[in-house]
Amino acid sequence: MSATVSFKVTTAQGEQSVTLSYTRRGSGEPLLLLHGIGHHRQVWDPVIPALAAERDVIAVDLPGCGESSALPDGMAHDLPTMSTVLTALFGALDIERPHVAGNSLGGLLALDLARAQLVRSVTALSPAGFWNEAERRYAFTVLMTMRQIARRMPLPMVERLARPALGRTLLTSTIYARPGRRSPEAVVAETLALARAQGFSETLRSGRTAQFTDDIVGTPVTVAWGNRDRLLIPRQGVRAKGVIPGARLVRLPGCGHVPMNDDPALVARVVLDGSR
Repeated sequence: MSATVSFKVTTAQGEQSVTLSYTRRGSGEPLLLLHGIGHHRQVWDPVIPALAAERDVIAVDLPGCGESSALPDGMAHDLPTMSTVLTALFGALDIERPHVAGNSLGGLLALDLARAQLVRSVTALSPAGFWNEAERRYAFTVLMTMRQIARRMPLPMVERLARPALGRTLLTSTIYARPGRRSPEAVVAETLALARAQGFSETLRSGRTAQFTDDIVGTPVTVAWGNRDRLLIPRQGVRAKGVIPGARLVRLPGCGHVPMNDDPALVARVVLDGSR
């Protein structure tokens, strides 16, 4: 069952109230799951049962995504603000220095929290921020195209396309290596999430200058990359290892940019191993 939590965040304009939607399941050390731009927390559903057997798993809709409201006026959907919001979320949920796993934008956010020594460990799945300029422009063009298509398609058309495996491939092959494995219902829901994501445009604009260049010392870091990632190409994982020499770099065979549905057992094992 989903829940919401409201909390105060201190900004240059004073205290602002933020409300986020999340699900919580399992027991053990806390593990926060962060999705990518324009996605929603349900993208983690394939791996949550395995993770919840060993962790207190919290999957959150980032601000302006899924069922979470956009940030209040005056609060930017940029990396420093999002990290401030997530730090405040820790206090609101009474979790101290959780493990964090993130995909794409969520991976970049997780690494930023680790840079500030706010988490116990990080598992970053195809994290943003290790691109060169040409790769960034390519990824942003693909994302904007996906968003435009999602916004223009009527719901009945999305539902019809999502029924056959071929239609699910047309809708999601950019992010999944095995799109036929995604259920029709999940494909419809994430297409709607992309179309309705309130923070999408501002987050993408702020990401134009996002580049992760700092080593992380004292916090275990795992960087995992699908060898069939068509959005952030796998060689960016080698760059990530160069920036964070102590990180464990893991290849995810047969997985795309969002690997949780392509190989749930492998991704769950990588996240659990990374959060020991």
